[in-house]
Amino acid sequence: MRKSLLGRFLGVFALVAACSVAATAWLAAQTTSGALEQEQGQALADDARIYDALLGYAATHPRWDGVDGTVKDLASRFGRRIAVTTQARAPLADSAGSSGPQLPNRPSAVVDPLSLDSALSKDSGSSATDRIDARAVGPFRLPSSERRELRGKADRVAACLGRLGQNVEVTEGPSGRPRIDPGDMPADRVTSDDCSTTDLDTPTETEAKALEALTKLTNACLSRQDRPGITLNPDLTWRGDRLPGPVAVPVPLPAPRAFDRAADEAVGSCVNTARREQLSSYVAQPALLFIGDPDRGNVPGFDLSATSTARIAGAAALVLALTIGVSVLTGRRLVRPLRALTGAAQRMKEGAEATPIAVHADNEIGQLAAAFYELAEHRARLEAQRKAMVSDVAHELRTPLSNIRGWLEAAQDGLADTDPALIASLLEEAVQLQHIIDDLQDLAQADAGALRLHPEPVDVADLLGQVAAAHQAEAERAGVTLSVAVPKPAPAVTADPVRLRQAVGNLLSNAVRHTPRGGRVDLRAHGEGVDGAGDGPVSDVVVEVADTGSGIAAEDLPYVFDRFWRAERSRNRRTGGSGLGLSIVRKLVEAHGGSATAASTEGVGSTFTLRLPTGAREASGKAAKL
Repeated sequence: MRKSLLGRFLGVFALVAACSVAATAWLAAQTTSGALEQEQGQALADDARIYDALLGYAATHPRWDGVDGTVKDLASRFGRRIAVTTQARAPLADSAGSSGPQLPNRPSAVVDPLSLDSALSKDSGSSATDRIDARAVGPFRLPSSERRELRGKADRVAACLGRLGQNVEVTEGPSGRPRIDPGDMPADRVTSDDCSTTDLDTPTETEAKALEALTKLTNACLSRQDRPGITLNPDLTWRGDRLPGPVAVPVPLPAPRAFDRAADEAVGSCVNTARREQLSSYVAQPALLFIGDPDRGNVPGFDLSATSTARIAGAAALVLALTIGVSVLTGRRLVRPLRALTGAAQRMKEGAEATPIAVHADNEIGQLAAAFYELAEHRARLEAQRKAMVSDVAHELRTPLSNIRGWLEAAQDGLADTDPALIASLLEEAVQLQHIIDDLQDLAQADAGALRLHPEPVDVADLLGQVAAAHQAEAERAGVTLSVAVPKPAPAVTADPVRLRQAVGNLLSNAVRHTPRGGRVDLRAHGEGVDGAGDGPVSDVVVEVADTGSGIAAEDLPYVFDRFWRAERSRNRRTGGSGLGLSIVRKLVEAHGGSATAASTEGVGSTFTLRLPTGAREASGKAAKL
């Protein structure tokens, strides 16, 4: 396909189509994507902030009472309409008030601090597994007294680390517990034996009570699944006889057992369930959040401004110019050799010879040019053969007719006696005329597909013997030894015996005529199997006519079966016939489904081979299509 004309057409059209599609897509993207991306990106960011703000409210309030002020403040800040309803769509707060348009069927999100929306809560600090908002601390929220005490401990640890050159900050988590924030410093460097954080990390009374309650809820869940209980650590990892936990501090066990992944997952699930159960009374119930655009008509998109129109016109002109340019270049390259071939065909029509045209393309046009010149050469050969045939037919008919006319005029004038010798001479010339006419008629029938065969089983040995007997007298007059060699049992073939004797007789007559005195001509036949050997079932019968004559030159060998071709250009009646015998041989053998070939060595002799299939022809009695 790379060199194919069709492939090039497809490639060019695909390129033009791709450029058109790319230009269209580029225009659409350039005119809309920038504004849309900016608007949508800002809208998504604003939606995430609104969701996070309301999520924080739900995580720190047991009810939605009082959220109306937060909703109006968010709507004013982001320029959006914000509405919060219960899951039954009972209104809780709406920035548009009760007179606002109807809410859409699908909410923007569900505000539930115990089940976060992963698409909007990327910065909520929640775990990817529990999906509980980190601000939902419930009973773990520290009273002010414990906060002050822990803050003092954290400040002392920070000051100690500061004296050691480790600059850290003290931050406060959602529960009010202070923690050491290393800032940009790696966490593994924020440590010192002189600045112990043991007192700071010890759970307070409030945290211990909440942790104990969470452990009981977790173990109740495990008990319902017939699993052993565990002990929760302050960081919500766990310890147990069979479950060391994914990040728990190693605890000496009396009989360590293999890690049970299924049991570990069950514990994690129970911990999350227990946390939701423990926090359910401290957070607001799930609510539906609706976020809308109060100005829906101002949606950025495609416009026909002067700038956009100019860009469209420029891109269209570029694509058009590219299409025209590629089409012109491709068309000129395609039309140039076609025009040359058309001119050559026109010159041939006017009688001139076809002149070579330089077409180097290895595609359909190159193949067309090669086929055109092969056709021109074939036409030239046919024309030459036609002219030669007319000349040869005239020559072959002129000689016997001239002889017959001359002797008859002489007899009419009384210059020759009509004795038996004259009559025999005239009969010989008439037979020669009849032979030429019969040959021409056979070839005409073969060319018209009207050559009829009447196949029947033929004994090859008998057929070759009959042909040899018919030409024995001719061979003796020429001083040529004639022999027949056929193996026993002789191979049999289904063929038309008359036509097959005619083909072999033509070969034998030709061989005797071109074999000098003292030479020999051999008639041979043998069978060949499917594998080309003589063993096994016979598929072909091979008949050979070999002589020790003058042979045929290598450059003449491809033309021996052409009509009126003779190696003897002088057309001596003694050494050459009409030039139709071998053409008839080939046509007759091909009509039987076989082939005729010739091999020769100049000065040594020639061998003509007829290869015939042994099977009977299904088209018995019908015209053979040649």
